[in-house]
Amino acid sequence: MTASTAGAGPALFRLVRFWSRRWAPTAAAHAPGDTQHVQQVQVVEAIAASGREVTVADVAFQLGLDRSVASRMVGEAIRSGHVDRGSSSADARRANLTLTAAGQAFLAAAHDFQQHAYEQLVADWDPADQQRFATYLRQLADQVTSPPK
Repeated sequence: MTASTAGAGPALFRLVRFWSRRWAPTAAAHAPGDTQHVQQVQVVEAIAASGREVTVADVAFQLGLDRSVASRMVGEAIRSGHVDRGSSSADARRANLTLTAAGQAFLAAAHDFQQHAYEQLVADWDPADQQRFATYLRQLADQVTSPPK
């Protein structure tokens, strides 16, 4: 650890705790569709983040949950019309999850809210610092959400 990075780890986890309790309910409230199920924002995010055929196991990995919990959450997203379950083209025994048009609109609204929240948080920062921080945030998010190899 260097003096310039001291406290960064605890600060990161403080931010995670703060936003994990706040972003999903607010994002869901600004999204079209059924806003009573905040977990659907997380399911839709997880499916969209994969970029390939998505299974319940992928959603479980993305959300850091047990597969049975992820399965219940996916089931609710299906019942609400945000997600479709079809057969995998690679293995007929596996289900492939895709976003419906309503799910895509729900995700777009959640992303709009998230972007607006970010812009408000850094509005007083120097533009170069805003850009640098955004780059590092995307890099960190990509690194930690990539599926295991």
